[in-house]
Amino acid sequence: MAHDLMLYTNPMSRGRIARWMLEETGADYAETVLDYGTTMKGADYLAINPMGKVPTIRHGDQVITECAAICAYLADAFPEAGLAPALDRRGAYYRWMFFAAGPLETAVTNQALQVQVPADKQGFVGYGSMAAVLDAVSGAVKASPYIAGDRFTAADVYVGAQIGWGLQFGTIEKRPEFADYAHRVMDRDAWRRATEKDDALTPPPVA
Repeated sequence: MAHDLMLYTNPMSRGRIARWMLEETGADYAETVLDYGTTMKGADYLAINPMGKVPTIRHGDQVITECAAICAYLADAFPEAGLAPALDRRGAYYRWMFFAAGPLETAVTNQALQVQVPADKQGFVGYGSMAAVLDAVSGAVKASPYIAGDRFTAADVYVGAQIGWGLQFGTIEKRPEFADYAHRVMDRDAWRRATEKDDALTPPPVA
């Protein structure tokens, strides 16, 4: 019998975000680890995710891709975990989760690829400038302990992962408020469990 909740992932991918979120829910799930260039582009997986990328989750007959969508879906699918605010208090929750999925990730990617947006063309891109994006996130993490207020939510999984990786790989400016926020949201048993599981799947470096 197929498992009701399945994670399709690779430990060297954004699948780490989806696994962290799954661990936060406390739900029982199975995993399928896919390899780049082979099973990830195979017909069986392309039938599930035509992009041939991970992560993807399958929950019953629902298939969800894109990390921010996975985080938002799982928070709603497992409300007992308390990972989403009440509906009438979700403004900051949705705002910053999807800000990180859009302007923040795009700005970081363009910077890593050395794509320079001329100052007079910043109105054409959703993020404007890297400085504007980082200043916006800086204000948010300074305003409250967590990105959507006083308690941890699924938005902190997504935003925290983006900031944590950015600091680790040098793609986000090392500001004290970013380091404090990343430490706070990752100092959780669910993050440690998820990291341990993915690290165990990560191939050793080539000598």
